[in-house]
Amino acid sequence: MRILTAADAMRTALARVVLGAAGGPARRGAGAVLRVIRLDGQHVRAMVVPGATEWAARARNLHLLVAVLEDAEIEYFAVRGTGGTVPAVAVPAALREDVEDVFQLVCSRDPGYVRAASGGQSRAGSSAQAWRKLRSQKVLNVAWVVCDPTENLAFGHESGCELEFWTEEEGELVAPRPNSVVTSTPVGGERRLAEQRLFSPVPFLYGTGRTRTLPEFTAALIGDHRYPIDIVYTWVDDSDPVWRANKDAARRQYDGGSTSLHEQADNDARYTSRDELRYSLRSIHQFVPWVRNIFLVTAGQVPDWLDTEYPGLRVVDHREIFSDSRALPTFNSHAIESQLHHIPDLAEHFLYLNDDVFFGRPVRPEQFFHPNGLTKFFMSKALIPSGQISPDDLPVNAAGKNSRGLIAQQFGTVISQKMKHTPHALRRSVLAEIEQVYARAHWVTQHSRFRSPHDTPVASSLHHYYAYHSARATVGDLRYVYVDIGEQRAQQRLNRLVARRDFDTFCINDTIVPEDRDAQTRMVARFLDAYFPVASPYELPDRALSPARHQVEQEQGVAVR
Repeated sequence: MRILTAADAMRTALARVVLGAAGGPARRGAGAVLRVIRLDGQHVRAMVVPGATEWAARARNLHLLVAVLEDAEIEYFAVRGTGGTVPAVAVPAALREDVEDVFQLVCSRDPGYVRAASGGQSRAGSSAQAWRKLRSQKVLNVAWVVCDPTENLAFGHESGCELEFWTEEEGELVAPRPNSVVTSTPVGGERRLAEQRLFSPVPFLYGTGRTRTLPEFTAALIGDHRYPIDIVYTWVDDSDPVWRANKDAARRQYDGGSTSLHEQADNDARYTSRDELRYSLRSIHQFVPWVRNIFLVTAGQVPDWLDTEYPGLRVVDHREIFSDSRALPTFNSHAIESQLHHIPDLAEHFLYLNDDVFFGRPVRPEQFFHPNGLTKFFMSKALIPSGQISPDDLPVNAAGKNSRGLIAQQFGTVISQKMKHTPHALRRSVLAEIEQVYARAHWVTQHSRFRSPHDTPVASSLHHYYAYHSARATVGDLRYVYVDIGEQRAQQRLNRLVARRDFDTFCINDTIVPEDRDAQTRMVARFLDAYFPVASPYELPDRALSPARHQVEQEQGVAVR
């Protein structure tokens, strides 16, 4: 065992592994900064990494663990199917003392931490006493902590790597806990090389090397999502004078006519942009490494900070997807959503988001899609009002009633619940089928330039209930919160969100124009900058500072970088 060179391998691995956002790996060199931060109630030493992401921190920990074991010539293999969210590596229990020795040496130079996989106190990996205290634990969690320069993002054991000690029994290495593939393997059996991304997913543009594993762990498993998943946004820039002129012209057709609009059908709050799209994209880059492509559907508009040349991102004009161009221009999100399945090259399975929806922590494909392709949907406690549609109905309630009528007519059941403001898991084929089955309602929705009592919420409600009744969707469970930034407790709720970071997704929205719009914008900007401080690769480098943040920093007397 080459213990003396293990620390050097650690430094080499740090230079190789992907750590940050777009532009390639962040390198660990003489100028690397270590900082003492507070994490999970303890003070720990963390490497400061501009552009740090959760998926990269997790992949880095796997990469470093594998590099150390290989350089020390300690037998190991990567493990799948543990049911956990962090990667796992197995080592024969007979080599446990060797593992402890090499990690004490490595962690004395590059601080790392160890604790029981089930939780508990984090201990310095350089301490022999720490390892002795954990001798009764058959599965450990090892982590080298990473934080971004603001320390708003810090990744420790929740993004670490688990170390399993497999005991030898009658010529077999036996797993210390269940996994979904094998419970034992012959001592000295076959090992194969596999991409590390199989055990710790990273975006398709990145790579972190290969690792040894068992042949059984390289096979496609029943729980694998073997199909691509895309993301679709709809977005509008309400400050665009051309767009506003078109909207005003369309609105004048209703003024004084026989058909009037509900006051919330063309409320300015519906179109207000506070740079949310920038931060929603950051949430994807931070927490959703498994997505394939992102499509941004707009009315010929492009954010000036968006890098439209970045691989995997495409801006789609309404004219490319509307089956009837006479329905354009439109200012109705229901109409736009009814055409999403016409996006060229869109995957069969995709998530649909508004730009005020964010991922709040790492999420997995199975939270939205079953491995066999069925979608999941997330019902709200809010109910669709009973009774027939009336002129006083809010547009969202009228749409829900229309969806209820279509489902009742075809399937004989009555739906009563609205959907949460989460990412919507959709299938192109189901949306295309809806366009045929409910042709009249679909046509009416497409041709409503503003929200109308005759709209049907195709993507955000009807798809889910139709797929459910045709055995293609199930009810899902997602930890989610909606924050109305117009309510008095909004600041308190935002503070809680950024402090705890314990929701899978969240939505920040309002339905009325505030009295002090600038104050509300500053409140949201401060929150988004704190929650998502790391720029995504979809942002142009010379446009990295958002207008909202620029305003906040100027008011706080901070130098604009």
